[in-house]
Amino acid sequence: MTSGKATARIFVSHLAGKAVFDQDGDQVGRVRDVIVQLIGGQERPRVLGLVGEVTGKRRVFLPITRVTAIETGQVISTGLINMRRFQQRPNETLVLAELLDRKVRLAAGAEGRDEVQIKDVAIECTGPGDWELAQVFVQHPAKGLRRRGESAVVDWEALTGLAVPEAGPQEAATLLASFDQMRAADIARAVHELNPKRRGEVIAALDDERLADVLEELPEEDQVEILVKLEVERAADVLEEMDPDDAADLLGDLPAEEAERLLGLMQPDEAAPVRRLLSYSDDTAGGLMTSEPIILPPDATVAEALARIRRAELTPALAAQVYVCRAPLETPTGRFLGMVHFQRLLREPPASLVSAAVDNGVEPLRAEQPLREVTRFMATYNLVAAPVVDESGHLLGAITVDDVLDHVLPADWRHQDLTDEGGKG
Repeated sequence: MTSGKATARIFVSHLAGKAVFDQDGDQVGRVRDVIVQLIGGQERPRVLGLVGEVTGKRRVFLPITRVTAIETGQVISTGLINMRRFQQRPNETLVLAELLDRKVRLAAGAEGRDEVQIKDVAIECTGPGDWELAQVFVQHPAKGLRRRGESAVVDWEALTGLAVPEAGPQEAATLLASFDQMRAADIARAVHELNPKRRGEVIAALDDERLADVLEELPEEDQVEILVKLEVERAADVLEEMDPDDAADLLGDLPAEEAERLLGLMQPDEAAPVRRLLSYSDDTAGGLMTSEPIILPPDATVAEALARIRRAELTPALAAQVYVCRAPLETPTGRFLGMVHFQRLLREPPASLVSAAVDNGVEPLRAEQPLREVTRFMATYNLVAAPVVDESGHLLGAITVDDVLDHVLPADWRHQDLTDEGGKG
């Protein structure tokens, strides 16, 4: 479907995440949303451009005049993309983020004036570099004998109330569906850019586990703002889903009384490692570590170790090595015997014991060691993760390279990444 055909029409949900190519066939980014300008009356809104995600996860504005073709599988542009960060203007509306799940009414003569919910929007090409909103896929709520889920495709002119921002709560199911294949860091960027009302609706719709993942990728001030707006019981549930070190960092930014209240609402076995981490200074090995590395007894097999590091929820840094300890195997463990790097595991017979592959030539870190010593230690031994022990040689946790980078980079690096200066030019 090229921009030269007046019959070109595509639903916006089909564009989410699709690749953007230049005219030479090189991929320059991905589509994240479509920008339109809603106006009063029955005139169809024009498409102003696309929100594209380019190298470095930066979201930029791609004017529709620089789009030469839009198809279900890809978007072709002239290749001239302004790399300054996209900033939404007051008269602009994001189709995926703000229109989908909106409740509107059918105009008189179009099955009465029933209330319907927008589930998708089709854009149509009307000439070179000129697209407009043409049709809307809507769903009826339950009413009388009508079953919820009855749907229809109607022309844009059949709807009323779209030019007025929705005052009541708006569902977010369709928007969340577009997040399915996105990493937590990318969802955090998308959530950060929503207006406060829509952001709150999305936060409310995310399940606790997904919200925990997103919180870990947001700047500290955003984390605190979101957490304090949650009902206190849900806030405690979300903290339980977070990695203990991230939960401790977040609670450390709250007033002591509020942090203690939330800890008291958490399950005791979930709160205990967070309390231990809070007892260490932020700029020490103890304050940097996670209390949940992969821990195995010396009689575990290589096959067992490989099965543990395959778990999808582990970060690459945590999966890089396992820690061999005497029982108990939860931190603080029995005596720490050493670590086994995953590359060594790949070279060993599956039935052999991990104790035969232990690297005990590197002294572990102590919880009280400062950040500068931790950084020097990991750089010296080329480690992406390092064990932390107490004075008796019990494993307390492990520091990963991302924990170190979080403290070496400027304190507001996440905020800078999300809000660097820019616009459309």
